[in-house]
Amino acid sequence: MEINLIRKNDKFNFEAENSSGFKVELDAKPEIGGEGKGFRPMEMLLIGLGGCSGIDMVNVLTKQKEPLNDVKIKIKASRKTEEMPPIFDVINIHFDMYGALNVQKVERALALTFDKYCSVSNILGRSATINFTYTIHH
Repeated sequence: MEINLIRKNDKFNFEAENSSGFKVELDAKPEIGGEGKGFRPMEMLLIGLGGCSGIDMVNVLTKQKEPLNDVKIKIKASRKTEEMPPIFDVINIHFDMYGALNVQKVERALALTFDKYCSVSNILGRSATINFTYTIHH
């Protein structure tokens, strides 16, 4: 895995590109001179968590032949602002799942996702409490 970043201006705006050519912009918060031209690095960690857990959960439900029609993921996190660096202390992730899904299979899929498969969850869970909830919409 390789990521390359280039500075886009004389401030804090960077463009990151992966080996497949996908790009994303990052920037610092305005309080320190950022210009709002991209995601902040800590937001990128939450995006990674949402993507990793979403992909793993969809994969498990697909293998279980569950009819997942759609999923929306919302993440809220708090940071230990009294410490440096201010790392995450609590991350709440909610899955809105659409389809005629079996509750036990959904719970099993999410347990496997967070306990076994999602490497981002494993890494972030070493320093933060990760809580997941879900709602099934039929």
